[in-house]
Amino acid sequence: MRDFARAFYLSKAWRQVRAYIFKRDSGLCVRCGRPGEIVHHKTHLTPANIGNPAIALGEDNLELLCRDCHAIEHTSDLPTDRALMFDENGDLVERLLES
Repeated sequence: MRDFARAFYLSKAWRQVRAYIFKRDSGLCVRCGRPGEIVHHKTHLTPANIGNPAIALGEDNLELLCRDCHAIEHTSDLPTDRALMFDENGDLVERLLES
């Protein structure tokens, strides 16, 4: 969690909209259909836009993703390359590539 967004992610408003998105998306990742875990901002939060309710809390900007799809979405943001990923415990591991 980025420091500028810490208070936002602990807010009642975020917890409520997060619960709504889980329910709206039936608890499933909208990309692969596996169980969803992370409510993702399609337009990523920044210090400049976090105060914009349409971006921070708007349901059109939010989707439920599993950890793998979320990691793929943020590949360019992560300190890894495509050969690495985070496992279910948050540990960095080699990505098993399909042959």
